[in-house]
Amino acid sequence: MSENNDIVVDGRDITKVYKMGDVEVHALRGVSLQINRGEIVSIMGPSGSGKSTLMNMLGCLDRPTSGAYYLDSESVADMNDDQLAGIRNRKVGFVFQSFNLLPRSSALANVELPLRYAQNGKNRRERAIAALESVGLGDRVSHRPNELSGGQQQRVAIARALVNEPSIVMADEPTGNLDTTSGEEIMNLLLKLNKEFNTTLIIVTHDPEIAELTQRVISIRDGLIESDQ
Repeated sequence: MSENNDIVVDGRDITKVYKMGDVEVHALRGVSLQINRGEIVSIMGPSGSGKSTLMNMLGCLDRPTSGAYYLDSESVADMNDDQLAGIRNRKVGFVFQSFNLLPRSSALANVELPLRYAQNGKNRRERAIAALESVGLGDRVSHRPNELSGGQQQRVAIARALVNEPSIVMADEPTGNLDTTSGEEIMNLLLKLNKEFNTTLIIVTHDPEIAELTQRVISIRDGLIESDQ
């Protein structure tokens, strides 16, 4: 197992095979990578390259077919669905392109959701408000998504991702549904939060300009890491 406390993501020869009838699709063909605490990494690749599958593995949304994966020194590869959900709630925050907010719930209620799932009721409201304040939305706690701009909705999603103080935040095309100005604001916010809280940030993107803002770019093609620099 991983013994270096600075290593948050430790994947070793990860493969993922999907069976579609009699056909086997090899989405990942032996991927090994390590990501340190506080690092900002982008994952790039064309459609069908395996980058989304890799994100699912690293974010504990799925298990590898073979290989080993340690998240914050915990072995993930052999976990059952309940254990996988548990480590996901404790260790991973997600930010999606489409925001994925509950439309009829306030910003505060949306940010409280991970705390409810984790059955973490201690100071739940206060922690959710603090998370919203950290993304500049302390005055929008009662607003529903349809009362917020796209950029503000993504800020709520970021606050929700951070509220459990996860080991990693995974952002899947976080600026994809935003105009240029709002997209720049969201990236600046993610970089600022990384600096303030030392949160490991993994961004899946097809945009070279987004990738240039990260410390390291992992390019994946045909289920293999093509470059890591």
